[in-house]
Amino acid sequence: MQLPTEFIQLPLRFDAVRLAAEIGAVGEVAWRPHPQGFAGNDAMPLIAANGNPDDDATAGPMAPTPALRACPYLRQVLAGLGSTIGRTRLMRIVGDGEVRAHADISYYWWERVRVHVPVITSAQARFQCGARAVNMAAGECWIFDTWREHRVSNPQPEARIHLVIDTPGSAYFWALAAAGRDPFAAQPMPFNSRAISFDAGIEPALRYERVNRPRIMSPWELATIAAWLEADIEREAIGSEDMRVGIRAALAALTQDWRSLWSAFGASGEGIGEYRALLDRLLEQFDAAAAGLHFSNNVALTTAVRSLIDEAALGKDAQVLAAPEQHPPMPGARRRMRRAVFIVCPPRSGSTLLFETLAQAPGLATIGDESHRLIEGIDGLSPAARQWSSNRLLAADADRTTARALAAAFAARARYRDGAAPDPARPFRLLEKTPKNALRVPFLAEVFGNATFVYLYRDPRETLSSMLDAWRCGRFRTYPALPDWPGPPWSLLLTPGWRDLRDLDLAQIVARQWMTTVETLIGDLQRLPPERWCVASYSQLVANPEAEIRRLCRFLGLKWDRVLGDRLPLSRYTLGAPDPEKWKRNATELERMLPIVEPVAARARDLFALAPDHAGEARSARHS
Repeated sequence: MQLPTEFIQLPLRFDAVRLAAEIGAVGEVAWRPHPQGFAGNDAMPLIAANGNPDDDATAGPMAPTPALRACPYLRQVLAGLGSTIGRTRLMRIVGDGEVRAHADISYYWWERVRVHVPVITSAQARFQCGARAVNMAAGECWIFDTWREHRVSNPQPEARIHLVIDTPGSAYFWALAAAGRDPFAAQPMPFNSRAISFDAGIEPALRYERVNRPRIMSPWELATIAAWLEADIEREAIGSEDMRVGIRAALAALTQDWRSLWSAFGASGEGIGEYRALLDRLLEQFDAAAAGLHFSNNVALTTAVRSLIDEAALGKDAQVLAAPEQHPPMPGARRRMRRAVFIVCPPRSGSTLLFETLAQAPGLATIGDESHRLIEGIDGLSPAARQWSSNRLLAADADRTTARALAAAFAARARYRDGAAPDPARPFRLLEKTPKNALRVPFLAEVFGNATFVYLYRDPRETLSSMLDAWRCGRFRTYPALPDWPGPPWSLLLTPGWRDLRDLDLAQIVARQWMTTVETLIGDLQRLPPERWCVASYSQLVANPEAEIRRLCRFLGLKWDRVLGDRLPLSRYTLGAPDPEKWKRNATELERMLPIVEPVAARARDLFALAPDHAGEARSARHS
């Protein structure tokens, strides 16, 4: 939710020591890996969809989990807000960790405020929102502008724990906010906070959120969201006037036609095909008018429209209703591939092993192999057609013709695990992995607007060693006749700035290739909403494949009906069985490269995984 300022401290104080004691009594069993895979982060669900602590959804009736039922004072803290309570969790950052910069843009948070009550923290912990940062002290109560880009850092070895509550508010709650403290106000107002202590004689009657997504959005709500979006676009003055004219026209046409359909069908479940057609038209118009445009929080305008309107205007039950007497045209390939899944990582990170395993999930279709020829066969997408710049592709490269051609090519080759082709009249989910796609995230995010990206983290020493082996073996030569390249035949992905590597030895070439790939990938993923990407751990995939695949399937919204053994079969492109010590055969070359790559390696570890120990074993499942 947008607020008039970055932070507001509510005039409430809670007993952080008692809260910490209650949480400690619940025990480690209630903590779960962070749903978005944030490195060094985990969560204890307190209020979740249907009371299921393993369900991180923001849709459906919310109910208390066993952990909340075991915490009487925590329930009194929630009651102190005087509002209906939505999804609520305890969020923990382990020592010297962070929550990376992101903005909360989904429909759920459009009219819900996020409340933070620090339970265990330090004076060094920082919560940054926009350009400003505060230290939230234990027992205080804060809200902040979730639409702005925000991040959290905990540079101390001790863990930081916050109670995080989502609520739509109430008249009482917003009166609290009006009496709250803006820490950056030019003229500070008097501020007095009221302590809420534990009362053993009180069991509050909490009201939990039951309605959080419309079956079919009313025209009044749709018009409100459209007007809010248009105002934000105008205020931030993005793009040209011609672009803004196109955007205003698309939003106006949607709201006018939606109101017309509502007058005929309302939320009865009839006319679903026509409602859906209006949303598809909106997305096509935005693809043309808003390509490449971003808000100041680094969220693409097309992403915001998909989150706030396309994915929210029709509830799941409405989307599956048949529309009698209607026969909508067969959807285009681009619209059919909803929530595609792309595995992205540097080459030789184990992506084939993850791909071949995850492809066994029911409901996922693949083209069976990597998409080098498919993507580079589209006019204008190959390095040769781009003056041999690199494999890098941006959102601006995804013009409508290119996007449709690429989607059609994937759809024509897609097959489920049993070899059957997807029904051409129905949507399906695509799974894809090609190492070059680590340089194409903005492009793929634009072509497949609601795609999810899975970053596969592997110890950089193992990856760099395997990349050296790949260059030497000759099996991975992608551009053997690369113009103006005097070195060994070019292997693996073509990174930006490759011409600057011409005078380096092979170990240096590989190190720079890996560094450029990881830096590019980190930057691109950070610009996506957190719900659109997660982290997988190669070490966990090898050590405990069943648990790692099931965790990924939960995040991706996939079912899993296979039983995996203790060890996965070797992937088709492996150069040898997995061994955490295998990298040492290239130790002499790697040791002189590790100081060069360490700043990037450290960034990858800090953002995506806890640092693996020297034995190559996963220190904790919490990083996966």
